[in-house]
Order: sequence, then structure tokens, then C-alpha cells
Amino acid sequence: MSTLTSSTSSTSSTTLTDIRLVVLDMAGTTVADGGLVERAFAAAAAELGVAPGSAEHAEHLAYVRATMGESKISVFRHLFGAEDRAQRANTAFEKAYGDLVDAGLIAPVPGAREAVEELAAGGRTVVLTTGFARVTQDAILDALGWQDLVPLTLCPADAGGRGRPYPDMVLEAFVRTKAAEDVRQVAVVGDTSYDVLSGVRAGAGLVAGVRTGAHGDEAFRAAGATHVLDSVAGLPALLTGAR
Repeated sequence: MSTLTSSTSSTSSTTLTDIRLVVLDMAGTTVADGGLVERAFAAAAAELGVAPGSAEHAEHLAYVRATMGESKISVFRHLFGAEDRAQRANTAFEKAYGDLVDAGLIAPVPGAREAVEELAAGGRTVVLTTGFARVTQDAILDALGWQDLVPLTLCPADAGGRGRPYPDMVLEAFVRTKAAEDVRQVAVVGDTSYDVLSGVRAGAGLVAGVRTGAHGDEAFRAAGATHVLDSVAGLPALLTGAR
């Protein structure tokens, strides 16, 4: 069973029961991908001539790990500079990741689908977001049979091109779904500090980090998380005040 660690936030249980819109990250939060991002990055690095085992490769990989959750094209723009090089890297990354997905190397985080269904059954709207391109997001949804699991899925391009740590995808979900009257009725949940920061910047009433992915408690707290959960599976009970 998931455990909850609350921060020093003033968010109350009454506020949590008022949450109407839940914005969930995918890889690392609702989807277990077993480190496929790093494997796909190797293909992107090779496309740009970065040799495995080199100091440059190690430096780039460290940056990829540190920026998990950020829009991938933004990561490659930082690493490779010129737009054409960044786009080449991104294309290679998305193809490699898609091939790994097609090979059956992803699975739902245990209890994730059930959590989404329970949230929806309780009258809350759930949106899935990602830092990947739409083609990769769709490949993941298809592989898991999640095409109809939620009413809306968003990638950075759907929110004007800016992914996390910007609040754009959270606010896009707020505007498109019209599920909440106030941003404080929004919950944002993810496995990286960038997920947390995007929720904080959007003014979400609950911003939770989950321990099933890239980052841990210290990074979540530093980014402003109101809660930390072992898994997204523990979210419905938190929102209903059951724990």
C-alpha cells in the first residue's frame, strides 16, 4: 500500500476533496518504462556522433537524467545547440523510444489504471501528459490499450510547444476540460521535479511527487511538492480523505 508523506503545505483535506481535475504524467508515474529514456538517448547521441564511453556522452547523459520530465526537444536544444542538430537528435530519440515501446518494453505502473478509473468514477477528470512528442505518446497509449482511458492527453506541442517545467500543459488541461472552476481544484502528479515545478507554477491545489520514477523526496520538496506518494495508486485515497 502506498504511504503518504505530507510536506509543510497548508493544503487541507477539505481542499483535497474539492479537486476536480487531475493531471498525471506518463513515463515514471503511470507508465513503467524501465529506463527506456536512457536507451533511446544512446541512439540520439549516436546520430550526432557522440561516442559511447566518452566524457561528452557521460556529461550529456547526466543532463538527460537531471532534466527528466522536461520536453525532450528542449533537452536536445540545450545539448546540441543548433536547431537542425537538436531536431536530428530528437527524431532519432523518438524513433528509438517508439521501437522499444513496440517491442513490449513498457507496462502500467501497478495500480495506475485502476487509480485513473477510480478517480473518474468519483467524478474527477483525468488528463495524461508527457514530455515526449505526440507520435511517441500515441505509441505508448496504443501499446497499453489506453487510447480511451482518459478524455484528454497532452504533449508539449498541444500547449504551444512549451513542456515542463512550464505550467502550460497543466493550464491547457484546465482550459480545455473546463473540469475545474479554479486552478486550486487541480492536482498535478509526476515522478520528476519538473512535474512538480509545473504544477506549482500553474497554481495547482495539490502537487505530488511519486517515488516510482526518476527523482526522489528531496528533489520533490525543493521544487515545492505538497505531498509525496509511493505511487499514483495511492492518489484516490488521498483525494477522498481516506488516508
